[in-house]
Amino acid sequence: MSSNIKVKRICQHCSKEFTARTTVTKYCSDKCSKAAYKARKRAEKVKQSNAETTRIKNQPIEQLKAKEFLSINEVCQLVGISRRTVYRLIEQGDLKKIKVGSRTLIKRSALNRLLNNKETGKPEIPEQQINDLNEWKQAGAFDIKDCYTLTEVQNKYKVSESTVQQLIKRNSIPKIKKGWYAYVPKQIIDELLT
Repeated sequence: MSSNIKVKRICQHCSKEFTARTTVTKYCSDKCSKAAYKARKRAEKVKQSNAETTRIKNQPIEQLKAKEFLSINEVCQLVGISRRTVYRLIEQGDLKKIKVGSRTLIKRSALNRLLNNKETGKPEIPEQQINDLNEWKQAGAFDIKDCYTLTEVQNKYKVSESTVQQLIKRNSIPKIKKGWYAYVPKQIIDELLT
């Protein structure tokens, strides 16, 4: 049974206009159909080859991700930074190192913590500040509005910065850094300086 349908279509391979006898015909001829099939198969092979190449290239990175301790070179390769940058991060205290003989190793968890903090923009709170915060809470100063900055103490009581620092150290006054400022509880400072 032949079809009386005549539909104007554009060949998906050669882009020429042709008259199709069905509504689903995509190609103008058997030659274009076979050429399109070969092009599809070629593209699949290229895609598969590229995926295999990517997998082989990423294999060392995946192995590094699985290691618990990394050398300086491995950190450079994993993160994509220079050796000098890694050493600078260690010197600044942003990245903790472990010395094993003459080798310097970086714990994977420390690297992850650094990268997560850089990504979120939240700096890691040093352990000393956490201890200071606990002391600060024990002193009863829970809110910033109940505290002075060190500059406010100097201005209010007309004392030098070194005097304020000595007073804090001598009397073990809890001090917490928040941003650029260090805060001390008003109640304790007022009792000592009035």
